[in-house]
Amino acid sequence: MKAYSRDGISRREFLWLTAISSTGLAMGCAVNPVTGKSQLMLVPEDQEIAIDKENSPHQFSSDYGPVQDSELNKYIDDTGRIIAAHTHRPHMPYSFRAVNATYVNAYAFPGGSIACTRGILLEMENEAELAALLGHELGHVNARHTAQQMTKGTITSLILTGVGAYAEEQGSGLGELTTGLGNIAAGALLAKYSRDNEREADSLGMRYMVQSNYSPEGMVGLMDVLRSMSKHKPNAIEMMFATHPMSDERYQTVVAATAGKYQSAKDFPLHRDRYMDHTVRLRAKREAIEELQNGEKAMGQKRFPEAEAHFQKALKLAPDDYAGLMMMSKCMLAQQRFTAAERYAEKAQEAYPQEAQAYQISGISRLMQKDFDGAYEEFSLYEKELPGNADTLFFKGYSLEGMEKTEAAAAEYAQYLKAVSQGQMAGHAYQRLVQWGYVQPQE
Repeated sequence: MKAYSRDGISRREFLWLTAISSTGLAMGCAVNPVTGKSQLMLVPEDQEIAIDKENSPHQFSSDYGPVQDSELNKYIDDTGRIIAAHTHRPHMPYSFRAVNATYVNAYAFPGGSIACTRGILLEMENEAELAALLGHELGHVNARHTAQQMTKGTITSLILTGVGAYAEEQGSGLGELTTGLGNIAAGALLAKYSRDNEREADSLGMRYMVQSNYSPEGMVGLMDVLRSMSKHKPNAIEMMFATHPMSDERYQTVVAATAGKYQSAKDFPLHRDRYMDHTVRLRAKREAIEELQNGEKAMGQKRFPEAEAHFQKALKLAPDDYAGLMMMSKCMLAQQRFTAAERYAEKAQEAYPQEAQAYQISGISRLMQKDFDGAYEEFSLYEKELPGNADTLFFKGYSLEGMEKTEAAAAEYAQYLKAVSQGQMAGHAYQRLVQWGYVQPQE
């Protein structure tokens, strides 16, 4: 049986790390800003911020970008900043926005970039519930929950790297496989929080919102909304429950805290009218957004004609909705109707030219039609709007290959392989570089 330390690290891992630290590995201990206690932390604050800056724009784009309602985004950002001023880390570069995604969720990156979806904004009824939601996400940032997870992941990575080095010394092919397993994927930044993490974030969120003069009833209301949705709209909220485990215990805990610790703050304002005023344009799209939610559910189950019908209804209600146009474009791709996919992606570009994803989907649609010149142009536009996505290097290389521009394609493939070493696309890129004589095949 594994014996775990308080930091969640096994005794064997701890002894291994202690041993190799004497050979020059820099170990990091930091004071947790919430508890005031020292803890193992291999991810310093400046790295949290850098990781956030590198990865959060790609997540926001995958959620169809920040909403184009600038007044709503300013309202959410202003509300978040009021609460952030009362946190344990008020100096962090916080930012808050709504994103166009229709599923129900909110999430935070380790440097303080926080987003909530249109889906969850539609379910809340007052600003105190919004404060509870943002306060909860601020709790994750301030308790450094992502950094803690990454520290444990880094330990696993270091151990696997050691195994890989040993395997290479023995001349086996195991090295590449084991070291590949040690990589920290960007998706892990939004990994599932533990129940202990959630309890701590709830507690901190209540503290921060009350200190910001919001009634703790906002947290009770938020928890009640999530509990109700889990029973009546389970598909719309499954993503949130995957990353933020919900339980009746959490609800009962915040009810008890409201009646006890925060009883004197129960009469603090909820600001319902203010919330309704700022979300009026969003709520006008409720029917369309619900159709998009239904369409996404059908897409997930590969019932593409049914998904298409829902998306058509949504676009009749909101013809210029960027997320709706993008969902329809992807639905057309899934049905191999590439011309239609390209057409919807182009409409999405017109609706939201600053958002990158439509250029990528348009490029893929053109690739499938063997329009390599057009595809390359679309991928270049995507890269201009949102640099840093390694897949774009592959797609540009594939487009150039189709254009028979071998030297330029090889350069893109080589750059791609510096970032990605596994998977079907990496295999294709490597095979082409071998075929064209740019690299020697591995024995």
